[in-house]
Amino acid sequence: MRDTIIPIVGERRAHDGGPHHDHDEIAPPKIALTRREFLRGTGVLVGTIAATSIFATLAPSRVWALEMQGLDTHQGEVLLQVTRQIYPHATLDDAVYALVVKDLDAKAKADPAVRQQLADGVAQLDAKAGSDWTKRSAKDKAQDVAALAGTPFFATVRSTAVVSLYSNPMAYAHFGYGASKGDGGYLHQGFNSLSWLPDPPAGASGPIPTDS
Repeated sequence: MRDTIIPIVGERRAHDGGPHHDHDEIAPPKIALTRREFLRGTGVLVGTIAATSIFATLAPSRVWALEMQGLDTHQGEVLLQVTRQIYPHATLDDAVYALVVKDLDAKAKADPAVRQQLADGVAQLDAKAGSDWTKRSAKDKAQDVAALAGTPFFATVRSTAVVSLYSNPMAYAHFGYGASKGDGGYLHQGFNSLSWLPDPPAGASGPIPTDS
């Protein structure tokens, strides 16, 4: 049986002759892969987009997958959860966090030292759990990751995540950033609004910057 899934990173939409921008929207294409095809890589992450997620109505399928070439499946799962601990967003779908694993996997494939560093970090976390760190309680996971702050492993995950997690169309859609409209979509759609605070002072948001 063949399962239809979507990759977590898709193809860019065709442009109407306009300039290309890195923040242009992407349309994830449908692809059909069998389990045997998954196993061509060193590991694979598979997940389901939550029914309440904004992506559930935008994606052609709710199932996503990431084939890895430098990390194994368990390492990918641990790194995804470590990233969630470093940059927690309760309603942000795992499919977006998987983009961080994708970039960490690429670094691991290209550099044996990074691969060993990530493997050692995962092994250290597993040792705290006695087996599989992903089975730890949320409180224990938070403490374990906090204890790694300042280590090269932590720094690699954090520095990769701060770019991979937020600079992508799925994150833009989740957080309401109008990146596909260019900077104007951000400047004129509430970038300086403090409506998320209970009672912000009237002048606290400040003016919209100009080129003058």
